[in-house]
Amino acid sequence: MTLDARRAAEQAARQSYGKLVAFLAARFRDVPAAEDALSDAIAAALSTWPERGIPDNPEAWLLVVAKRNLLRRVRHENVRVGARDRIMMAFEEAEERMNADNSTFPDERLKLLFVCAHPALDRSAHTPLMLQSVLAVDAATIAKAFLVSPQAMSQRLVRAKIKIRDAHIPFIVPERSVLPDRLESVLSAIYAAYGLGWDGVDGEIGKQGSLAEEAIWLGRTLLATLPQEPEAAGLLSLMLYSQSRREARRDADGRYVSLDQQEMALWDAEMIAEADNLLRKAGAFGRFGPFQCQAAIQSVHADRRRSGATDWQALAKLYEALMMMEPTTGARISQAAVIGKVRGASAGLDLLDRMAERDIASYQPYWAVRAHLLAESGDMEKAASAYRSAIGLSSSEAVRQFLLQRLEAISPRNG
Repeated sequence: MTLDARRAAEQAARQSYGKLVAFLAARFRDVPAAEDALSDAIAAALSTWPERGIPDNPEAWLLVVAKRNLLRRVRHENVRVGARDRIMMAFEEAEERMNADNSTFPDERLKLLFVCAHPALDRSAHTPLMLQSVLAVDAATIAKAFLVSPQAMSQRLVRAKIKIRDAHIPFIVPERSVLPDRLESVLSAIYAAYGLGWDGVDGEIGKQGSLAEEAIWLGRTLLATLPQEPEAAGLLSLMLYSQSRREARRDADGRYVSLDQQEMALWDAEMIAEADNLLRKAGAFGRFGPFQCQAAIQSVHADRRRSGATDWQALAKLYEALMMMEPTTGARISQAAVIGKVRGASAGLDLLDRMAERDIASYQPYWAVRAHLLAESGDMEKAASAYRSAIGLSSSEAVRQFLLQRLEAISPRNG
């Protein structure tokens, strides 16, 4: 019972964290306080559920306990009577909803996403803040993804949360007149969350494995709220194309399978069709953006299921367009891989050589692509060195084993 109760508490926290924090913060207008109250509620669940049993509605239990933690804080702090009454009424409404037959309460995560993307906050904090507050990604994981120290990332997040509270930033989806600047950060954060979940290729049953699905849910919610925004449709299309290949990414023994070697029969045809439809609808608006461009790139890969071949020339042109819109490190590396296919390995390597060392020194995809292109060019010694760098930088055991096989294939004894 103890182990089951602990697992139930951890699962409830993992599945409901962002939803609960968003709901609490939207009413208390203090993200750190909402996070602290929920953390205390989770700690209480871990200590009391093994003794008293798992509640019928774990999410409702966590919300009620977190709400009471916040109300205690309201009573002890110097909060104006009117504000205190408003907060208490909002929480009483929440408890009534949770005790009702449907046991639901408003999902405020989309509002919290836009709060985190407010122009009053440092732009460098937008995506990390969304990842932590809405999707409960820990600061160390975020720091690694953004190539900064955990301490620096934690400080950045704390400053942003204090700013939200002190600047009284409203928990609303902004008006259309100010939407474009805010929307870009929200789209980027959702895709960053998807990327972190997508990188969990070892098939973990846990937070990382659920991030991709959470990101897709947020993408659907965003598009439902803003159906006239083509980039919202482009983002959802992009994620669905990638997600359609989920079952093909590992073989029966759990080994990583690269895109060019995947069994296309395992790709989700229904998901690909939905992605195709979304991309067509986005294109009808006549405002082609970077997420639509990335979705178009994925559509070329998906078309291999029908045609049996990859149109590398089309990919090269799409990457050329993407470079004009959003030349990120990841996009530039992917472009180099495609150019290596179209114009030869030396052309791809030339693109990689133009990248600044600070951008690629600790970036695993760079070394993996560089190793592949060096091997294609016949420079096995440098390829082996690059493979070792890629292996050392890989956080996934499945990817490490895949790269080790590539390294062994070009070793002298296998030549």
